Amino acid sequence: MNSEAPAPILDVTDLCFAHPGEPALAAAWCATIGAGVTLLYGDTGSGKSTLLRVMAGRVPAEGRLSLAGARLDRQPEAYRRNVFFCDPQTDAFDELTAVDCAASLNADDARFSEARWRACVEAFALTPHLDKRMSMLSTGSRRKVLLAAALASGRALILLDEPTGGLDAASTRFLWRTLTELADHSDQAILVASGSRIDLVPLSASIELPLH
Repeated sequence: MNSEAPAPILDVTDLCFAHPGEPALAAAWCATIGAGVTLLYGDTGSGKSTLLRVMAGRVPAEGRLSLAGARLDRQPEAYRRNVFFCDPQTDAFDELTAVDCAASLNADDARFSEARWRACVEAFALTPHLDKRMSMLSTGSRRKVLLAAALASGRALILLDEPTGGLDAASTRFLWRTLTELADHSDQAILVASGSRIDLVPLSASIELPLH
């Protein structure tokens, strides 16, 4: 981790996780993730998506995760309210319209930004698709709906898994601009899992897999 990272929003202490019969993804791993954009970098199959699910509280692991003052093992509901994560491959929202999917994802977001949501809808060219079921949308449009919900959520921790996958060039440029704007916020941490280095967004820190 970058030794000059800002004050932590997420504290990871002695995290241990391994799939049965496989080498450990994390073995007593400790880290702090502060405000701004942190890159989670690793090759395909290195465990980026799994680590995001662990940090989101979706996959049980040993150790302690504390987010914005809430410990996952002691206050799981408060912890999960502070983190935005949605698997880009999920089919859980297939029968919902795009706008209802976003509303469901942002239902508990006390700091949801309507202005940022509208800006994302416009920049991602989602307006014609808002009343269509998610199952009817292309892979790129589905990802845009999830990204728009994430970027507008206002949650303390936003976890993005390969966010440029399926995006056109204009949408990718908008995503990098928006992440650059959010990087200036003192109370949000954004963790971007990617198999490529990111040069267009100022990073607060980087985490590289395999973990050491």
